[in-house]
Amino acid sequence: MLNMAKLPLGLLQQFVLIARVGNLSRAAAQANLTVSALSHQMKQLEERLERRLFERGPRGVTLTVEGCALLEAVGGHLDGIEQALAAYRTRHHDALTLSASPGIMSSWLVPRLPRLVAAHPELELTLQSGSALVNFAREPVDAGLRYGRGEWPGLHSERLFGEWIAPVAAPELIAQMGDADPGDLSCWPLLGEPTSSTRWRDWFEHRGGVQPPRYVAQFDSLDALRHAALEGLGVALGRMVTSKSLIDAGRLKVLGHNYLPVSEAYWLVYPPRSLEHRGLQVFREWLLAEADDYCRQLPGMSRCGAVGD
Repeated sequence: MLNMAKLPLGLLQQFVLIARVGNLSRAAAQANLTVSALSHQMKQLEERLERRLFERGPRGVTLTVEGCALLEAVGGHLDGIEQALAAYRTRHHDALTLSASPGIMSSWLVPRLPRLVAAHPELELTLQSGSALVNFAREPVDAGLRYGRGEWPGLHSERLFGEWIAPVAAPELIAQMGDADPGDLSCWPLLGEPTSSTRWRDWFEHRGGVQPPRYVAQFDSLDALRHAALEGLGVALGRMVTSKSLIDAGRLKVLGHNYLPVSEAYWLVYPPRSLEHRGLQVFREWLLAEADDYCRQLPGMSRCGAVGD
């Protein structure tokens, strides 16, 4: 008979992590372990339980029936333990972990960080870049920068600035198109966005014209879409906040200088437990000042609204 009292809690924690992430490499990175060490731990757990918990394949790992049963049995309990112990962890007040999407991280936040470091050298900043939303209840992250409508239950949300979109293209493509009217997109090669996006539909509804029945190419990620536009494959509908550095560098140009405000915006979000975090309060004050300064440089922008027509 299995003696559960002798089963290390850490093995179950790593099991739940892998089960939820579905990928050994990503789980190992989150656990600060090597892939081989994490894989060895799971083999130990399977041997102790005398059950096969994972099916390992080229695209990751999937749970077996018995693995699913174990996750259902222990997952919630481990979450409860994690939340109960969170209040007892000793953290350095100047250590701050921040999550943000790759776009806003690289194009807006990182270029401004030298000013933060110069003003507050005591801060120990850890940046996590990823498109998936952080689960603040389970992950040791203090705050995040998010793009959306500010509707995240249980979190404090402070609007930084709005966003607007415009068609952008590489100078090489514009040169190839010659005298084509940049204000009439019907004759330009357009790049399709992820199927969940409605930005092109919104653009044609508000700015007129006929949405094409097909695009030169369709992309499942905004990063791939941006690279295609930079290579001159076609016209992309770009977010101006995250595209500004490329436009300032001359690598992309706005067609027709016709901007469309969108309902989404950029927000600083954080859980209630971060309210007393001294490092976050320092970062928050600096971030809001940077957002105000950024908006003053853009006519019609404010932290309460997007650019006007």
